[in-house]
Amino acid sequence: MMTTKTPVLIRMHDQDNVAVVGNDGGLPAGTEVAPGVTLREGVPQSHKVALVDLAAGDVVRRYNVVIGYAKEALPAGSWVNENRLRLPDAPSLADLPMATAPKPNWTPLVGYTFEGFRNPDGSVGTRNILAISTTVQCVSGVVDFAVKRIKETLLARYPNVDDVVGIEHTYGCGVAIDAPGAEVPIRTLRHISQNPNFGGEVMVVSLGCEKLQPERLMPPGSIPLTVATDADAQTKDTDQPWGALDVVCLQDKEHVGFASMIDHILRQAEQHLKRLNARQRETVPASELVVGMQCGGSDAFSGITANPVLGFASDLLVRAGATVMFSEVTEVRDGIAQLTARAATPTVAQALINEMDWYDQYLARGGADRSANTTPGNKRGGLSNIVEKAMGSISKSGSAPIAGVLSPGARLNGQRGLVYAATPASDFICGTLQLAAGMNLHIFTTGRGTPYGLAACPVIKVATRSDLARRWHDLMDVNAGEIADGKQTIESMGWAMFELLLDVASGRRRTWAEQWQLHNSLALFNPAPVT
Repeated sequence: MMTTKTPVLIRMHDQDNVAVVGNDGGLPAGTEVAPGVTLREGVPQSHKVALVDLAAGDVVRRYNVVIGYAKEALPAGSWVNENRLRLPDAPSLADLPMATAPKPNWTPLVGYTFEGFRNPDGSVGTRNILAISTTVQCVSGVVDFAVKRIKETLLARYPNVDDVVGIEHTYGCGVAIDAPGAEVPIRTLRHISQNPNFGGEVMVVSLGCEKLQPERLMPPGSIPLTVATDADAQTKDTDQPWGALDVVCLQDKEHVGFASMIDHILRQAEQHLKRLNARQRETVPASELVVGMQCGGSDAFSGITANPVLGFASDLLVRAGATVMFSEVTEVRDGIAQLTARAATPTVAQALINEMDWYDQYLARGGADRSANTTPGNKRGGLSNIVEKAMGSISKSGSAPIAGVLSPGARLNGQRGLVYAATPASDFICGTLQLAAGMNLHIFTTGRGTPYGLAACPVIKVATRSDLARRWHDLMDVNAGEIADGKQTIESMGWAMFELLLDVASGRRRTWAEQWQLHNSLALFNPAPVT
C-alpha cells in the first residue's frame, strides 16, 4: 500500500514568492503543496518551489531578499534551481547604513560558568594542549614522528594534558616573505601559537635555512616569558636558557642522525608537559568563552534550522559577556547592508566595508568573483547562488550589535561581544584564522555533511536536517533538523546549545570529532606571491 507524504513547505517571509520543500526525499510531481500550487515536476528536499507564476526577468524573493531573476517563465509549482536563476549584481559598498539599527535592550545573563584553564596572559583555555609550532613545511614529517612518539612514551605521565599537536603548514620557504600580503600567514602562525588552549607554552621546531626564521615568527614580546627563580635555575633540565624562545633547529651541528633530532624534541617537549600538567581546571565565568561559528557543506536548511539556532545561542553568549566570531567574507558580502546597520559604531561599520572592499580587489586580481563560492554540494542542497547562501550564513550572527572587526590572521586581544573575523569561505582556512584570532570553542553547521574537526579546539557539529543526523549519527553532535520536524523551537534548541557549549568547554562532554580524533589540517591564507 502506498502512503502519501504530507507536504511540508517552508516559507521564510510573507513577501517571498518561493518556498522550500521540507520532506525527506523531496516530493513528486503532481503533489499539491499549497492551495492552487501543484508541483509540475519532482522537487528534492530543501529545494525551492515557485508559489506564483513568474515571467522571465521577474524577481525571485526568499528571506524577503532578491536572490535572483527568473531566466525563463516559471509557472507556480515549478522547481526553482540555479539553472533557472540569474545572479543579481553585488551590492555597492557606497551609501550603506552606518550603525543605524536599534540596539537590543537585553538583560545581561549572569551566573553562568564553565571549568577552564586560566593562562598567564589572563585568557582561558577549554583544553590543555601542548602545541609544537613549525617555521617551515620541511620539518613537518619530523614533527609528525615526534608527536607520535610523545603520545606513545610521554603523554600518559601527564594526565592533565589533553593532547600534543603539531602546528604544521605549507609556508616558510619559497615565498615572497616581504611582499604585501605576506603579513597575513606570518601573523596567523604567530597567533595560533598563542591560542588559549595551548596554555602559554610555545615550542618551535625549525629547519635552519628557511625564510621564516623563528625570531621572525615569534619576535621579542610575542609571548609572556617565565622568569626563573634561583631554585628553578638549579633544577631545570632543559637545553634552553631562561627567557629564550624554545627552538629546536634540525640543522644544528649537535644533531647527528634523525634519532638525535627526535630525542631533542622529546627532551624539550617534556619540560612543557610538566608545566602544563601542573594546571587544573577552575571555575570561570561564561564571559571567558571565545566561540567561533562556521557553516560548511551548507544546504537550504542551514538558514532555516541550524544557523538561526547558532544566532540565538550567539545572542545568549553576548548577553553573558562572551566573545562570538562569525566570518566568511563571500558569505556575507551580499548582506553587507544588514551588517553595517548592526555595527555598534560608524567606525566598526567602516571596518566592515574595508574588509569587503579588500576582498573584492583580491578576487578581481585572481580573475574570480563571488559566484565561485557556491559549491556543487550547496546547489544539490538547494542553494542556488551566493546571495541565497549569504542570507542563511548571516543568520548565525543573531541580532547583537557587531562590536568589532578583525582582518585575516589578526588576534582578538581581549575584545568581547559579537566580532566579525574576516576570512575566506574555505572551511579549513576559516577555522585556521579563527584559531589565530583566539577561539577556544568551535561550532560548525552542515547540511550536506562534512567530517570536519580541529586538533587545537573542540568542534561541535550541528546537522541542519534529521536525515543527515540519522545517517551520520556518530559524527553530528546536535540535530537542528528537529526544528523543521516540529519537535523543537529555535529558542529551545538555542538554550540547549548554550548549555552544551558550557559542558564541552568544561570537558564534561567530548564532541564526536574529539572522540574519533578527526582533525583537519591547518590551511593558511596567503595572498602574497609564491616565488
